[in-house]
Amino acid sequence: MFANMAKWWRWIHFFFPVSVWVMSQWQISNTFYLLGFLLSLSLYWTTFRTQVPFYPSMPVVWQQVLALIPQHQPLRIIDIGSGLGDMSMFIAEKRPDCLVDGVELAPLPWLLSAVRSKFRGSKANFKFGDYYALDFANYDLVFAYLSPAAMTDLWHKAQTQMRPGALLVSYEFEINGVEPAQLISLGDNKKMLYVWKI
Repeated sequence: MFANMAKWWRWIHFFFPVSVWVMSQWQISNTFYLLGFLLSLSLYWTTFRTQVPFYPSMPVVWQQVLALIPQHQPLRIIDIGSGLGDMSMFIAEKRPDCLVDGVELAPLPWLLSAVRSKFRGSKANFKFGDYYALDFANYDLVFAYLSPAAMTDLWHKAQTQMRPGALLVSYEFEINGVEPAQLISLGDNKKMLYVWKI
């Protein structure tokens, strides 16, 4: 089981007991633990309901999503679970003709993405809330980096609301029983980008 974990989980398992021992030796104030708890809560407070933890995507993913946008055709794009907003701001910078939205349910990432967007003068727009409340008919491309638990509901929403020809793009997580129109390899990274055309 340990061997199948992502590298970052191994580091967490390694450093957690060490950090607990160090903090107990230093007799750190309870306030420090409360602040850590509140920070974690602001990042992951909806995970128990959505089963979607905070997953930041990488520049290689942003480049591949950018490549899916036709060169002379502006699209309306939504990044659901947009996190800190890096991909949305990247796409908005590279394709200023496109309308780019991000939606995030965790308060701290949403706040940071909104502030960073204003500070950078980005055209990306960030909404606070659940993507399930959005109407996917307003978008030509929906990007998701969620979790396996969310994919069936996402597909149902996409089928119900997205217009013919629109693209649903998922990083890492596929939809069971639904063949993607396109699979994009991300080089040395074993994770894939799944593309479904409605």
